[in-house]
Amino acid sequence: MSSPGCLAVLVVEDDEDIRDAVVTALEVEGFHVFRAENGAAALEVLKTMPHPSLILADLMMPVMDGWQLIGALSRDDRLATLPVVVVSASTQDTPAGFLRMKKPIDIDDLIKIVGDLCVRRT
Repeated sequence: MSSPGCLAVLVVEDDEDIRDAVVTALEVEGFHVFRAENGAAALEVLKTMPHPSLILADLMMPVMDGWQLIGALSRDDRLATLPVVVVSASTQDTPAGFLRMKKPIDIDDLIKIVGDLCVRRT
């Protein structure tokens, strides 16, 4: 799969092994991937990276969790309309308007979702 319409994907995950596995899998498929270990780091990365096509975000993270990140994104006109895929083992309900992937992550499903969302945004 190639990702001609996908400018960039941001992976926000505190577990380094999971983050690295997701980033590697997406890069192998041709996606341009950035990474952050929590919501606060994600907001800093978003200041310097190309405008992302979507964000993959864990919910349960230290410093700034996924819920807080989603809140911060919604208050930024430039980022409020970005698709966010919530990736979490949490059993909490996912807010309306967000896609959810349950951990453990099926990499093939993840690649398909990312590809579909990137194509829809071109």
